[in-house]
Amino acid sequence: MASPEGKYAWTVKVGEKGQFVIPKEAREIFNIKPGDTLIVLADEKQGIAIPPKDMFAQLAKAIFSQNRPPENDGREEEE
Repeated sequence: MASPEGKYAWTVKVGEKGQFVIPKEAREIFNIKPGDTLIVLADEKQGIAIPPKDMFAQLAKAIFSQNRPPENDGREEEE
Protein backbone atom coordinates (compact mmCIF):
# COMPACT_ATOMS: atom_id res chain seq x y z
CA MET A 1 0.00 0.00 0.00
CA ALA A 2 1.52 3.31 -1.10
CA SER A 3 1.55 6.36 1.17
CA PRO A 4 -0.33 9.48 0.09
CA GLU A 5 1.90 11.96 -1.74
CA GLY A 6 4.04 13.95 0.66
CA LYS A 7 3.25 11.66 3.62
CA TYR A 8 5.90 9.43 5.16
CA ALA A 9 6.29 6.97 8.03
CA TRP A 10 9.41 5.35 9.40
CA THR A 11 10.23 3.23 12.39
CA VAL A 12 13.23 3.81 14.62
CA LYS A 13 14.61 2.05 17.66
CA VAL A 14 15.41 3.96 20.82
CA GLY A 15 18.76 3.08 22.36
CA GLU A 16 19.63 2.77 26.03
CA LYS A 17 20.44 6.49 26.25
CA GLY A 18 17.11 7.48 24.68
CA GLN A 19 18.70 8.26 21.32
CA PHE A 20 17.46 7.27 17.89
CA VAL A 21 18.73 7.74 14.36
CA ILE A 22 16.64 9.77 11.93
CA PRO A 23 16.37 7.66 8.78
CA LYS A 24 18.53 8.81 5.85
CA GLU A 25 15.51 9.38 3.60
CA ALA A 26 13.92 11.63 6.23
CA ARG A 27 17.17 13.59 6.67
CA GLU A 28 17.37 14.11 2.91
CA ILE A 29 13.71 15.12 2.51
CA PHE A 30 13.88 17.63 5.37
CA ASN A 31 17.48 18.73 4.75
CA ILE A 32 18.67 17.72 8.22
CA LYS A 33 22.45 17.94 8.48
CA PRO A 34 24.91 16.90 11.20
CA GLY A 35 25.06 19.60 13.87
CA ASP A 36 21.54 20.88 13.16
CA THR A 37 19.39 21.67 16.16
CA LEU A 38 15.92 20.15 16.14
CA ILE A 39 12.96 20.94 18.33
CA VAL A 40 10.83 18.22 19.87
CA LEU A 41 7.20 19.12 20.51
CA ALA A 42 5.10 16.86 22.70
CA ASP A 43 1.54 16.47 23.83
CA GLU A 44 0.66 13.65 26.23
CA LYS A 45 -2.50 12.83 24.24
CA GLN A 46 -1.31 13.47 20.67
CA GLY A 47 2.31 12.31 20.86
CA ILE A 48 5.68 13.67 19.80
CA ALA A 49 6.48 15.75 16.72
CA ILE A 50 9.82 16.86 15.33
CA PRO A 51 8.94 19.51 12.76
CA PRO A 52 11.40 20.66 10.08
CA LYS A 53 13.20 23.91 10.89
CA ASP A 54 11.24 25.98 8.39
CA MET A 55 7.93 24.69 9.74
CA PHE A 56 8.94 25.59 13.28
CA ALA A 57 9.77 29.12 12.19
CA GLN A 58 6.28 29.44 10.68
CA LEU A 59 4.71 28.01 13.84
CA ALA A 60 6.63 30.38 16.09
CA LYS A 61 5.68 33.32 13.88
CA ALA A 62 2.00 32.37 14.12
CA ILE A 63 2.19 31.96 17.89
CA PHE A 64 4.03 35.21 18.54
CA SER A 65 2.36 37.23 15.79
CA GLN A 66 1.20 40.74 16.45
CA ASN A 67 -2.20 39.70 15.08
CA ARG A 68 -3.42 38.44 18.43
CA PRO A 69 -7.11 38.67 19.27
CA PRO A 70 -8.00 41.54 21.59
CA GLU A 71 -7.75 40.81 25.31
CA ASN A 72 -11.39 41.80 25.81
CA ASP A 73 -13.70 39.99 23.43
CA GLY A 74 -16.46 42.55 23.85
CA ARG A 75 -18.13 40.96 26.86
CA GLU A 76 -18.32 42.95 30.06
CA GLU A 77 -16.20 41.63 32.86
CA GLU A 78 -17.95 40.06 35.83
CA GLU A 79 -17.39 41.72 39.19
